[in-house]
Amino acid sequence: MFERSRKGEHALLIQPHAGGPPGEGVFEEFRELARSAGATVAAELTAKIDRPNPAILIGTGKLEEVKAACEATGADLVLVNHTLSPVQERNLERALERRVVDRTGLILDIFSQRARSAEGKLQVELAQLKHMATRLVRGWTHLERQRGGSIGLRGPGETQLETDRRLLQKRVDVLQKRLEKVEVQHTQMRRARVRSELPRVALVGYTNAGKSTLFNALTGADAYAADKLFATLDPTVRRIELPGGGVVLADTVGFVRDLPHDLVAAFRSTLSEAREADLLLHVIDADDPLRDERIGQVDEVLQEIGAGEIPQLTVFNKIDRIEGASARIDQRGDERTAVWLSARDGIGLDLLRQALGDRLGLQRVVGEVLLPTDAGRLRARLHALDAVRGEDHDADGWRLQLDLPIADALRLAAQDDGAPLRSLLPIPEAEAVD
Repeated sequence: MFERSRKGEHALLIQPHAGGPPGEGVFEEFRELARSAGATVAAELTAKIDRPNPAILIGTGKLEEVKAACEATGADLVLVNHTLSPVQERNLERALERRVVDRTGLILDIFSQRARSAEGKLQVELAQLKHMATRLVRGWTHLERQRGGSIGLRGPGETQLETDRRLLQKRVDVLQKRLEKVEVQHTQMRRARVRSELPRVALVGYTNAGKSTLFNALTGADAYAADKLFATLDPTVRRIELPGGGVVLADTVGFVRDLPHDLVAAFRSTLSEAREADLLLHVIDADDPLRDERIGQVDEVLQEIGAGEIPQLTVFNKIDRIEGASARIDQRGDERTAVWLSARDGIGLDLLRQALGDRLGLQRVVGEVLLPTDAGRLRARLHALDAVRGEDHDADGWRLQLDLPIADALRLAAQDDGAPLRSLLPIPEAEAVD
């Protein structure tokens, strides 16, 4: 067997395709995936595949071309923008005498570099182990040796390969149990947010559309943002204030075409922020020539994770890259409202806040209310919400000048001592409370 290079960063890219040439932008995205993983692109080749070779995927003539290109460019890594079977991967490595990584393996490698939280690292490791389980035999001749044969231990014994698979499965079981515990904790936190009655908004979109930059601009947080694919893996949640009240905003992992199903499953906790949101902010790179295609691909993943029916507000980001573009709201009905902005330059953020408030139905209750002397608990809750703008006290009780979100007013009015607030509510809501 060949000795694998430990560098593995000088890569030759192979783009398989059927029929005509590869689709527009496919190679560019694959090139960005390679660079995001830390590879230097040495050469790029396309490979027309009408009938995939079950042994090596590509044809034998193309295999010789790939080998010659590797020799000429010094590439020590071959990246294939296609899912390879374990047999195909192993046979290509033997023929090329170089490491071969398919699309799934490449994305997994990027994820392993990006994960920062304990949960994210557990999710990545679980996905990697599941991917590795079918590839334990590649390049390792010692895995077929038996452990039997000694006195007292005669018999077929257990192959080293079986031992490795058993240990790997044991580790998978441990990771799944740990992730289940983390998921319980996150579910409890999400339930706490639901009890607070704050609307939940999740940022979704194609990878590198600028979601984390927009999240930072809206929240003042310092979530990691970079001009590379999959810069964000771990969800970040913050409260933001909008005209009419507060909302909970979550930044999530970016999507990509042909996202491996194992990764979607492994990141179920991360993606649950999108699945359980009241509204999705679908962030799109306005300067991307394939933006319509990207929108469709994101919608497909949302359907796959059970978030396809959640209302969306479209955000066209990066207008700073489009000559003559300006911030605006395209109002074509609630389901098709779009905000054009630049998160990097802070242009159009006020329009987005306005659109968010309108879409979520955030309204405020402003007015005067008289609380009887026995309504001290209600008064304390109003002060805790910072809803009191003025206050007088006399023998009849407290006369308060209030300004608070209608959601808070409805919640307090529904409680046993909340009757004084009902006079401030719009008629439909007041009748519903009664």
